[in-house]
Amino acid sequence: MSSIDLPRGRWIRLRMGMLCGLLALGLGVVVSSGYDLMVGQGAEWRELAEKQRQRRLHVAPKRGTIYDRNKSALAVSVEVPSVSLDAVELLRNVPAQQIPVVARDAANRIAQALSLDPAQLERKILQKRRFSWLKRQISADEAEKVRALGSKDASGGKPVRGLVVEGEGRRYYPRRELAGPLLGFVAPDGEGKDGFEFSMNQELKGHVEQLRGLRDRSGRLLFADGIQDEQALAGHNVELTLDQGIQFTAERELANAARTFEAAGGSVIVVDPWTGEILAAASWPGYNPNDYGDSEPTQRRDRGINDVFEPGSTIKMFTIAAGLSAGVITADQKLFCEKGMMPVDNVVIRDTHPAGWLTVAQVLAVSSNICSAKVGLGLGGEKLYESLLRFGFGQESGVPLPGESSGTLRPRGRPWVQVETASAAFGQGISVTNLQMAMAAAAIANGGELMDPILIKRVTTATGDVVREASPRVRRRVIQKRIAQTITELLVSVTEGEGTGLEAAIDGYQVAGKTATAQKTDPATGRYSLDKYMASFVGYVPAKKPVVAISVIVDEPMVEHAGGAVAAPIFRRVAQAALKYKGLSGVSSERVDVATLGVKPDRANAAYDMMRAAQGKKPPVQEGVAATGPVPAGKVRVPDMTGWPARAAVRQMLELGVAPRVSGTGLVAKQEPPPGGVVDKGASVTLVFEPAS
Repeated sequence: MSSIDLPRGRWIRLRMGMLCGLLALGLGVVVSSGYDLMVGQGAEWRELAEKQRQRRLHVAPKRGTIYDRNKSALAVSVEVPSVSLDAVELLRNVPAQQIPVVARDAANRIAQALSLDPAQLERKILQKRRFSWLKRQISADEAEKVRALGSKDASGGKPVRGLVVEGEGRRYYPRRELAGPLLGFVAPDGEGKDGFEFSMNQELKGHVEQLRGLRDRSGRLLFADGIQDEQALAGHNVELTLDQGIQFTAERELANAARTFEAAGGSVIVVDPWTGEILAAASWPGYNPNDYGDSEPTQRRDRGINDVFEPGSTIKMFTIAAGLSAGVITADQKLFCEKGMMPVDNVVIRDTHPAGWLTVAQVLAVSSNICSAKVGLGLGGEKLYESLLRFGFGQESGVPLPGESSGTLRPRGRPWVQVETASAAFGQGISVTNLQMAMAAAAIANGGELMDPILIKRVTTATGDVVREASPRVRRRVIQKRIAQTITELLVSVTEGEGTGLEAAIDGYQVAGKTATAQKTDPATGRYSLDKYMASFVGYVPAKKPVVAISVIVDEPMVEHAGGAVAAPIFRRVAQAALKYKGLSGVSSERVDVATLGVKPDRANAAYDMMRAAQGKKPPVQEGVAATGPVPAGKVRVPDMTGWPARAAVRQMLELGVAPRVSGTGLVAKQEPPPGGVVDKGASVTLVFEPAS
């Protein structure tokens, strides 16, 4: 037995050794492969795994808010639901022969919930994409219907898998049409498409850092590392220099005038002459960015920055400034205006108000083309061109908005000939923007320094850290301070006496400004039209220490086309609102006896009555003059309530024993009966309120 067992024992040991060797070899291969996977190729496999986990992660940062100068929101982002589809999840574990049936059934049910085309939805499902938008920015009712489709107790069949309802940012403009062309709008893809939304798009929409995470089946975000600050995903906030009160007044007055005079369009620019900050930039017609799809391209255009026009007579203030600076004329010099006609080369220059000898102040007051042309010819084409260029004409201002026009001083690309120099001196043959006109006027208002226009006051992060902040910057000095003061004195004559800008005058203030009624070129004939004009007024107030410079243009007014009748009243009302915003009230330079202030007739009304009497017309009934004398028993005299706030005005009326009837909001602007009227106690007094600015 022992001899037989010995060979068998050896064989058994050999087999055990071979088996152990094979096992050891296999274990070595496994360990080697594992080591290669975990260590050698570990980084690549981990990256692949992370990509697979995060392939459906869609994180859109909240778009930054746009504010006015007083931190009142002009554009905000709100979260609204949107629906996406994971077609792979929808068709998971569905047999191949059943896929068309399941896809058609799901498409019909989704289409019914979202009011979409079933055939188009079916094609999307059959493409088997992991992510595709079905409908963006849906209503709350539609979101509930979609969630019901995915629930276990869904009506009409099995739950529709792969539907994800997630929040998505939508731009909302709480002030509706206010500054619409300036702000622009945001498309459903989150990209700004016009105005500030376009030019500041990168800063407003933010920059997303790469985050490790995924969405669960409910569409909720699960971050592996977490988010220490949710605002870290938000875009920057932008504070503009606009004041929504002044902006509202500018848009309202411009729209009222455009409708009254049946104009094609217009714009108003309001500037702080000392800082260059743009306080208002109104454009008509405008649009509501919330419903930008219902607007026309002409409504979305910012006319104050994009459109160019021949300035006409408003350019004369800069021609005269250039003449005074160069010593071609003096402030007290008289110029001969050729009795209304002056030939230059083969062109005859005419004046609307023919005159002989006029002072420089009278040249501006009556807006003489001929005398302005003489000043321009005295300067010469090159000096006049350089002077206008220094005032900022013919070049972009650098305002951060798309489509800014530079205007044109030399449309033919060569130096002016004599007749072109003469025409440019009174605003023909050149083109400017309304923003350029406002900034140039502001340069005279502040003593001769051309400022850079500022529209963005401050940019901050969502956490409040300042990214950048604007500060006033002088581009260059265009005229000496004494010349600017002289021009101001000359421009005051335009709004007083026999000037063309009497409608721009404001009680208690001296207004410096210039009117223009410029003929437009007819594209069909290449000549100046006989019935299409550009009415404008540019000026600043108060004349001595200006707080605002305003430029108004009204394009193609049909009922009346004179700048003094169409644009000057807009200037006056916008300036009054701006002055009220600045906390200023008009103060007469003359001492007035308070006891006789309400009885003394207004000089403007007296002059108007004399004109009507000369025309054989009866004077109108004078209203608003306080009466004197005793009040009969049972009656009360109505006081002047102009400027009173609503609560105080109503309390005062009740204390007097009359019944106030209120209309509007803000401060008292009108009342009936007028101030000084005597009414019975218990009678009604109508108070009409308007916004303070």
